[in-house]
Amino acid sequence: MVSVRKVSRVGGRRTAIRSLATYVPPHVLTNADLEKLVDTTDEWIMQRVGIRERHIAAPGVATSDLGKEAAIVAIARAGLTPDDIGLIVTGTVTPDMLFPSTTCLIQHKIGAHHAWGFDLSAACSAFTYALTTASQLVATGAHEHALVVGADVMSRIIDYQDRATCVLFGDGAGAVVVSAAEEGEGAILDFEHEIDGSGGDALFMPGGGSLRPPSHETVDQRMHYVKQDGRAVFKFAVRKTEEIAHRILERNGLKTTDLDLFVSHQANRRIIESAAEKLGLGPDKMIINIDKFGNTTAATIPLALNDAVCSGRLKKGDLVLLASVGAGFTVGAVLLRWGF
Repeated sequence: MVSVRKVSRVGGRRTAIRSLATYVPPHVLTNADLEKLVDTTDEWIMQRVGIRERHIAAPGVATSDLGKEAAIVAIARAGLTPDDIGLIVTGTVTPDMLFPSTTCLIQHKIGAHHAWGFDLSAACSAFTYALTTASQLVATGAHEHALVVGADVMSRIIDYQDRATCVLFGDGAGAVVVSAAEEGEGAILDFEHEIDGSGGDALFMPGGGSLRPPSHETVDQRMHYVKQDGRAVFKFAVRKTEEIAHRILERNGLKTTDLDLFVSHQANRRIIESAAEKLGLGPDKMIINIDKFGNTTAATIPLALNDAVCSGRLKKGDLVLLASVGAGFTVGAVLLRWGF
């Protein structure tokens, strides 16, 4: 059963992304390093997924630590202090622990004394889901400024004996501040999300929850690592990226040719290129940086946005479409006019 949002427009006052910051840990794991761990090659990895290297957090460094680094810079770039933040939403599939939430830990580490918040679990769609959620709470007038964090330490749940998955993922974080939009500046225009739980067994971590709590058996059977049906994920991701992009654009009276930049979740270069081809978008209309970071799950879209800004590919006034597909399955899209 697929659940689709029925409301056709963003309600309340206009909101905008006011600032952006990212952080990746300094240690880099290259394809050459992986060749020493599993039966794989740089050529195979580049050809199949387009990843050259990924950043890996040091032992003892958790998701909240990466999120904190991005959050502090994002708040400062917005011209705010942590006490100005009223809400924090953290998208992550690798929380520091089951509880307390990673948002609680980030709130304490950055000193956002007036904020409340929560974690949001939507895997690779977590950033688009969190951005929409925070935007809507700002739109109601409940908060003036919200912090959205997308952060994951995927290396903690990757089986480095499984060559099909260990080449894919890296660690990283991104954060944006969402505020009420000023007159005449860019704003978040619309959003679209859906879920399809029938695909739950195509990408999941079987151990550690209430169904299969940690035990000798779950550890021995390596259930605490990501399991993936790569072919099923690929087909679903390409199809749904195209579908949700067309849906949100058509509802707003737009065509793909109106877009200045398409920013897809960075899971696999071939997925991004296949979806872009179906949408009729050339290389000049999309950003791909998976070669530098791998799949950082909730952090991929802010990392891609940051690279687009730094390279001059994303400028004030540009029409941007964010799109994501993640485990669950989850699907998300956010249409916005870039404001800075």
